[in-house]
Amino acid sequence: MTENMTAPITIPEHALLSASSASRWLACPPSARLEEQFPDTESDYAKEGTLAHQVAELKLRKYFLEPMGPRKFNNRIKKFKEDPLWQDEILKYTDVYLEYVQKAALRYKTSPYVAAEKRLNFSNYAPEGFGTGDCILIGDNTLHIIDFKYGKGVPVSAEENPQMKLYALGAYSEYSFLYNIKTIKMTIVQPRIDNISEYEMTIEKLLNWGEAIKPIAQKAYGGEGKYVQGEHCRFCRAKRLCRARAEFNTSLEEYNYMKPPLISNEEVGQILEKARHLAKWVKDLEEYALGACLNGEEIPGWKAVEGRSTRTFTNMDEAFEILKKNGIDEAMLYERKPITLTMVEKLLPKKKFEELLKNYIEKPPGKPTLASQEDKRPAITNKITAEEAFKNGGGIINE
Repeated sequence: MTENMTAPITIPEHALLSASSASRWLACPPSARLEEQFPDTESDYAKEGTLAHQVAELKLRKYFLEPMGPRKFNNRIKKFKEDPLWQDEILKYTDVYLEYVQKAALRYKTSPYVAAEKRLNFSNYAPEGFGTGDCILIGDNTLHIIDFKYGKGVPVSAEENPQMKLYALGAYSEYSFLYNIKTIKMTIVQPRIDNISEYEMTIEKLLNWGEAIKPIAQKAYGGEGKYVQGEHCRFCRAKRLCRARAEFNTSLEEYNYMKPPLISNEEVGQILEKARHLAKWVKDLEEYALGACLNGEEIPGWKAVEGRSTRTFTNMDEAFEILKKNGIDEAMLYERKPITLTMVEKLLPKKKFEELLKNYIEKPPGKPTLASQEDKRPAITNKITAEEAFKNGGGIINE
C-alpha cells in the first residue's frame, strides 16, 4: 500500500518546537523562545541539503508512489540541475538512500504502506509541534521511520535520537487507528560519510518517553526553565550572545585558585571539557563581532580590517601565452598529480567503484586523538606516545 501524493514538492514550514531542534529545547527549554529574537537564516549547506532532499523525495515517489516515465523524471531532474548549488554527486547519494528504502520495504512479509515527506503532528506531546518525516514504512506491526541526512560533518546516530522519536510519535498518532503497531524502527541514512544508523524500540517505551517530555515541552513553549550550555548549542541562533554560555565559558578562572602545584588528571578532564566549548564559543563571538563591525556597530577594542589575500592572474590563458612566447616551456606551467580516492569515487557508481577497486583500497587505523566520553568509538591505549600523535597530525576533537 502506498500514499498517492501528487502535490508539488514544497519547502516545509518550521514549528517552534520542531523535531529537528528537539535535542536543543529538551536540554535547554527556554532557548526555543530566545532564538526567536534572531533571524532564521539558511546557509548554503542547508540549501544544498534541501535540494538533495527534493531529489530523494522525487526518487521515492517515482519508485513507490507515482507512476512516472523516464521523460517526466528526467525533466524534473533537469529542473533541479538549474539550481546553482547542484552537484552531480547528489544523484549518487540519493541512490544510496533509495536503495536502503527499497531493501527495507522488501523485508516486510507483504508490501508495506509507504509515505514520503509526510507532515507529522506530535502536538499531543509538544505544543504546536510538527515536522516532516522523509520516509515512513508500516507493516508487520512495525513502524519504520527513515531519515535522509545529506550533511557530511558529524555522524548522526539514531539511538535514542529525540528527532526520530518525535517523528515516530507523530506517525503513531496518525496511523495507530489503522495499524496495530508494536515495534518502532528508526534509521538515519547519511550517505556522504557512509553512515547508516539503526535503532529499535517498543511502542510502550516510545509512548512513555513521549509522556516524560511533556512537562519539558511545556516549559520550552513558554520560554521557561534553566538555560543550559552544551553540545546542543551548536545550531542555536542565540549561541553567540547567550549569557549562560558566556558564563560557562568564562568560568575557567576558577582553576587559578588551585592549591597544589600540579593539577590532577580529574582536573585535566574538567579543564579540557570547558576549553572544548570555549574554543567554539570564541569562534562564534568572532563571527558575531566581525558582522557587527561590518554593519557599522562598535565593538570596543576591535575593528574589521582587510585580511590577507593571494595574488591571482586576471587572465591565466593570456598570461601563459606570453610566458610561452618568451621561452618558458608549457610543461613547466602545469603540474600533473593524481586525484584523491574521494574524487575517483565520484566518477563511478558506488557498486562499480567497489567492483573495480575494492582490492586496491585499505583503511589503516587512524592516529590516536582525544575525544569526549560521549564519542561512540572504543577507547585505545598503548598505540603511540602522545608526543608522536600530536607531531603526526593527531589532536583534540572539538565536534
